[in-house]
Amino acid sequence: MSSDLGGPVGTGTTAGSPPLRERIEPFVRDVPDYPKPGVLFKDITPLLADAGAFAATVDALADLAHGVDAVVGIEARGFMLAAPVAYRAGAGFVPVRKAGKLPAPTLSAAYSLEYGEAVLEVREGALAPGARVLVVDDVLATGGTLAATLGLLERSGAEVAGIAVLLEIAALGGRAALGGRPVEALIST
Repeated sequence: MSSDLGGPVGTGTTAGSPPLRERIEPFVRDVPDYPKPGVLFKDITPLLADAGAFAATVDALADLAHGVDAVVGIEARGFMLAAPVAYRAGAGFVPVRKAGKLPAPTLSAAYSLEYGEAVLEVREGALAPGARVLVVDDVLATGGTLAATLGLLERSGAEVAGIAVLLEIAALGGRAALGGRPVEALIST
């Protein structure tokens, strides 16, 4: 599989090393019934704590960021991936935050997630009209968070050049909420 942005995804290897998925998947931990009963939370903190797995993840995501002006990260765990991806790609970083966290006029979007309702915001003017962006998040589940983010970016005039996630929970059908946009997932379960 390869990205529309030109980078390989999920199969990256170096001489003698296993494929990317095999190197990073053991560092994603399942936490049942968190944050509420019935939700299987995907904990990426073991991956973030392992220098090799974290570097492999950031490198693979950064390979998807060729030719973008900015990498957009979604609060909160998306920040942990998107900021180093932006740095590695030589692009700017733009945060999409929960309501009330940005100290400037914002665009906002309400959305549903598998365990509640929320509002996301991006600072008005954070992206120039026509700016090409790669959206990076940790997990694609039901697609509500990414769909809200895409709506915000479209309203800001940015061009979404790609969407990349560390992990996709395919059984939850999140891609359907994204209007047919391609998504690159390093791991799909």
